[in-house]
Amino acid sequence: MTAMPAPADIPAPALDLATPYLVVDRDVLDRNIATMAKAAQERDLALRPHAKTHKCLEIAQRQIDLGAVGLTVATVGEAETFRKVGFDDLFIAYPLWASGSRGTRLRALAEQTALRVGIDSVEGARMLARAMRGTDTEVLIEIDSGHHRTGVLPEDADEVALAAARAGLRVAGVFTFPGHGYGPGRRQQAGADEADSLARAADVLRDAGLTTTVRSGGSTPTAAMADATALSEIRPGVYVFNDAQQVELGSCDWPDVALTAVATVVSRSGRRAILDAGSKVLGADQPAWATGGGRLPDHPEALVTALSEHHATVDFPDGACPPRLGELVRVAPNHVCTAVNLVDELIVVAGGSEVDRWRVAARGANG
Repeated sequence: MTAMPAPADIPAPALDLATPYLVVDRDVLDRNIATMAKAAQERDLALRPHAKTHKCLEIAQRQIDLGAVGLTVATVGEAETFRKVGFDDLFIAYPLWASGSRGTRLRALAEQTALRVGIDSVEGARMLARAMRGTDTEVLIEIDSGHHRTGVLPEDADEVALAAARAGLRVAGVFTFPGHGYGPGRRQQAGADEADSLARAADVLRDAGLTTTVRSGGSTPTAAMADATALSEIRPGVYVFNDAQQVELGSCDWPDVALTAVATVVSRSGRRAILDAGSKVLGADQPAWATGGGRLPDHPEALVTALSEHHATVDFPDGACPPRLGELVRVAPNHVCTAVNLVDELIVVAGGSEVDRWRVAARGANG
């Protein structure tokens, strides 16, 4: 079992609400946003946070107010949601296939906002160019820096970039997602891979005669390693809330976790407690290296050993004092992005009292 930091001394808020629900500690959230904004500014890095984590207009505005240059989104639907209320600098960090109605929607976005789109193939570049002809859309070439999901190798960036330029698109630079940093002991290497891959790709584009300025990277696990000599921009997302994965990876400590699910103990047998929060509120993500299906910040020795749709099984070690029947407990999801997308609203608290409710505005905007 991975050693865990000490818990935050914040009990589950006793609100007059039926469990389970997701609660956000506003003070922790604001501190997380301010800390990342300051770190980016001090290293002369543009901050373009990924809004797919929170999907909330109120949180996006907080990020912009503290210096974010714009937002990163994952889908056209997310971009439409944020553009509709005035966010006017958006990067869809995804190699979109801009055919049919998706191309039409992209074009409409480009006519209303500063828009960047990711590409990683010659065919994708040509398809995008047909949809966006005559707009000011910029493209970034996605580089595979070690995650091996999407993107091209650094030395192949020029092929895609030149095809995009010849098709009439404005090539602004390169970007990557160092997702292989999601694993114990991998953050440092992933950060180094990110910097090296982006620098090499930028050199390849320069040698091909393309003038570019953007070198975008930086997930939450690697944001602290972002090298301003190789990167110009970072796009962390999870940092606003943090989650059980980030604690286990060492990206944060329990006092930095701003979002938890509040659940009730509905059954108990010996050292085992059953909570009324299952995969339909916590999400089902559980990487092989994780120590369970989420963690209890106030009981770091406990393990969520099973998740069903509406129940979590929590086992406590010998000598521990499990919570009583009917007691409220906080559960940090493994992957907060998926948990947020499962609810309509977030309950916002300060000092243990409810102060607001934020609609998950881009919930379900998956296309």
